[in-house]
Amino acid sequence: MQEFLQLIVTGLVIGSVYALVAMGFALIYKSTSILNFAQGEFVLVGGYVCLWLYTDMGIPIVAAFFITMIIAVFMGVMLERLILRPMIGEPIISVIMVTIALAAVLKSVVTILWSTQIRVFSPPIFSQKALEFGVVRISEVYLWTVGFAFLFLAIFAAFFKFTRVGISMRAVANDQQVAQSMGISVKKVFAISWSIGAMVSAVGGTLVGNINGVNITLSDFGLKVFPAVILGGLESIGGAIIGGLTIGVLENIMGSYLDVYLGGGVKEIAPFIVLIVILMIKPYGLFGIKEIERV
Repeated sequence: MQEFLQLIVTGLVIGSVYALVAMGFALIYKSTSILNFAQGEFVLVGGYVCLWLYTDMGIPIVAAFFITMIIAVFMGVMLERLILRPMIGEPIISVIMVTIALAAVLKSVVTILWSTQIRVFSPPIFSQKALEFGVVRISEVYLWTVGFAFLFLAIFAAFFKFTRVGISMRAVANDQQVAQSMGISVKKVFAISWSIGAMVSAVGGTLVGNINGVNITLSDFGLKVFPAVILGGLESIGGAIIGGLTIGVLENIMGSYLDVYLGGGVKEIAPFIVLIVILMIKPYGLFGIKEIERV
């Protein structure tokens, strides 16, 4: 039982970051109907930029973190304005291929600037000291990671619910034509959606990078977040958060208990096993909207 509880706790840590990145993924899809396959590369860029500012440039971590957020917002707006906006009205497969190409370009730029070697935040942002809570031991860095992840989730939840911009984004997500008829700039909402998607991914990259270090494989987060979004439902931001936490826990438990029998590697494929099962049983996810096409 102690081992099982430990696995759940550590799974919730990584799941909270999955939830944060999945929220950005779902937000972009809900507002623009675009599946952003470059979401993992947003995580990668955010992690490397913050590490470069903090470790290489010697900028205090608080300032480095906020500069990273500003850069992420700028990147999101520019990508939407220069690359995605001209694709409005084009076939969905063309837009998807553009995001895949964008992922490849961002990964190549990161490789050119910082190589592929794993790097760590120096000095560490948070302590690695383990704390005991009953039968469960949790590292301080895990507690800080969960705390910041849920803090940002709460901030953006409040933003969507109570701010004028957030309400406009929800209106566009529900019906773009009606929102536009009410004077809401759909193109502006698209740009804000991409900027927030890039921002939350950058936060995720910084948090994970402080635990495991930063290298090119950080972009794999985008692939692992996709099952979380499918589980919750592509149109549901709340579902994406629940899906992220669920995938984090399932990944940890399946990897721990099944690696012994299958020779390892289960943790890496567990999210995709869950994805296949979900698509077979509930294609629209737990909180997705079932579309009925009349012919």
